[in-house]
Amino acid sequence: MRRWVSPALALVALALVPWAIWLATVLPSHEEAEHWDLAWAGLDLMLAGALLATAVSAWRRGPLLQASATSAGTLLAVDAWFDLLTSSGRDLTYAIVLAAVGELPLAALCLWLVLDAEAFYVHCARLLPELSYRPESE
Repeated sequence: MRRWVSPALALVALALVPWAIWLATVLPSHEEAEHWDLAWAGLDLMLAGALLATAVSAWRRGPLLQASATSAGTLLAVDAWFDLLTSSGRDLTYAIVLAAVGELPLAALCLWLVLDAEAFYVHCARLLPELSYRPESE
């Protein structure tokens, strides 16, 4: 990996903290938005794609399992976050229930896949040895 990548990403991460604080102080709490429907539909389609990629990678024990599970888990958490923060009244109740019983547990499952992918591959290899993914030795 290039030596400049880590410092560059760390610098951007540090710069985002004051930026987020500034945004929290200057942006309005209420805003009418164009293309609200497309924004949410797009997020859900990205989430569907990430979950499908995770399912296919898990089924095939492919090398992209950790990347796709990371993407899916992150999108699930983002979806729950924005559902909760943009809802009110009865919709907020639905958002809380959906986050508690759907999005966040599924995000946790995806995180578990990321952290336990090697053991997952070993377990799958025992169940279906003919479909096992065998990464090349380093």
